[in-house]
Amino acid sequence: MRWAVIGSGSWATALVKVLTDNEQIVSWCVRTEAMVKHLQQRHHNPNYLSSVNFDTRLLQLTTNAAEAMEGNDTILIAIPSAYVLDTISELDKSVWQQKKILSAIKGILPQDNLLLNDYLKQRYDVALSDYFTVMGPCHAEEVAAEKLSYLTFSGIDATAVAGIASCFNTEYLNTVVNTDVYGVQYAAVLKNIYALGAGIAHGLEYGDNFLSVLIANCADEMASFLHKVGIQHMKVGIHDGEDPVTHRKTPNYAASVYMGDLLVTCYSLFSRNRTFGNMIGKGYSVTATKLEMNMVAEGYNASKFMYQINQTVQADMPIAGTLYRILWENVKPAEGFRQIEQVLV
Repeated sequence: MRWAVIGSGSWATALVKVLTDNEQIVSWCVRTEAMVKHLQQRHHNPNYLSSVNFDTRLLQLTTNAAEAMEGNDTILIAIPSAYVLDTISELDKSVWQQKKILSAIKGILPQDNLLLNDYLKQRYDVALSDYFTVMGPCHAEEVAAEKLSYLTFSGIDATAVAGIASCFNTEYLNTVVNTDVYGVQYAAVLKNIYALGAGIAHGLEYGDNFLSVLIANCADEMASFLHKVGIQHMKVGIHDGEDPVTHRKTPNYAASVYMGDLLVTCYSLFSRNRTFGNMIGKGYSVTATKLEMNMVAEGYNASKFMYQINQTVQADMPIAGTLYRILWENVKPAEGFRQIEQVLV
């Protein structure tokens, strides 16, 4: 495969590290010419995961997305959802032809409340069969430190997605494949919202006992939404056979990309969503919290977009709904959580 990577934040940087560790040549579209120069001269990203040193012989650096995509057949997009269209909306339709698109985006595009695959279909006529996702649980910082992690790759073509996943297998990274393109994306969006809630609870000085009950109820609420939008394989403890190659059980809702990603995002100190929520719980305003953090917390915007989407889906989501009201309608965190206390089981 010939790779282009669009994005230069922490997650993009971690994924480029994995690809180059596997001797893949990467056309990497980064944010600024200053970043290009820094990578060429000092071999690391000056802004994110600066401990990662790259073999720059494997990097073709540019600030132009179309230039990065030209001549490559697999395009990895790893940009915070709020900024995706700033980068790709003006690209010509021709640059997307005969490409495989791998999304590392854990959010919804805010302009139209769309997942990336739906936007690419509408705007550029990219077929779902050419669209794949890579999801957690996997913090960029632990990948950079080469701590053992698992990534799930999804696509409706099981053979094609296995081929993409093989480019990321390393001693410190195991890969899992499934065919649930919509489910893994919605789960990734929702877990960020619930991680904000876990952070708010911590900031309000709730204890571990309460947090465990909160997260268990969040998991149930997330499964309810996924059921409503037609996602299958949600039954814990039930597997539809095994993978014919790896002989692993087929994934269900207890798999790492669903439950595992929810847990790590709610509990980990690396979680920017948990950090964002913790500051809200301690009394910071949303504006002050956004200024304080140097990274995007996907769950903040996602709380609004999922609230709007659920007006149509009509899943029972009292926790996510209350978090939306805390973040967007000025409900006091303490009052919101008194309401949440009443719905937990």
